[in-house]
Amino acid sequence: MVNIDKRYLDETESIDYNNPIILEKVDEIRKNSLSQIDYIENAYKFVRDEIPHSWDIRSETVSRKASEVLLNRTGVCWTKSCLLAALLRANGIPSGISYQFLTRADDDDSEGYIIHALNTVFVSELNKWIRLDARGNKENVHAEFSLYEEKLAFPIRSQLGEVDYRDNNTDLDERLIRILQESRSILEVTTDFKMHE
Repeated sequence: MVNIDKRYLDETESIDYNNPIILEKVDEIRKNSLSQIDYIENAYKFVRDEIPHSWDIRSETVSRKASEVLLNRTGVCWTKSCLLAALLRANGIPSGISYQFLTRADDDDSEGYIIHALNTVFVSELNKWIRLDARGNKENVHAEFSLYEEKLAFPIRSQLGEVDYRDNNTDLDERLIRILQESRSILEVTTDFKMHE
């Protein structure tokens, strides 16, 4: 049996799952789920499909934590991952955040890089961690729920300097929190730093 650090169930400022708007959504998802795995899939699909990524809809709204993503009905991958973690942790399911370092352009590094966030989830029935990417699908982005084979939004292109850290963090990185706090518009947000240098 995998020993789970209790911090993967903790409430944090970014993963504020005791907020009433989060708890209301947790109850709704729970009522429509037949098992823990079903709950994980339903929570994942809700965040992926019903909360648009801010850049996709050109929203300037800055959602800085899980409850704001749900309230504003939009967020970037960093805070969408906080919302999914909140929905899972509030239901007793350990969840964390994993990062990728990606190019901003489709086929080169001419527009610099961005930090992409996705979720880690502990599936107790399988006694293992999986990763799920609730960024939101669009043309050329097709992430799916999968227990056995990762189906993430972005394949890593190491020839362009992209990195999949395959890490498992208990909270959103402080540098990303600071960027969100200091940004007046989400369209200003950019990062070129690597997570682990």
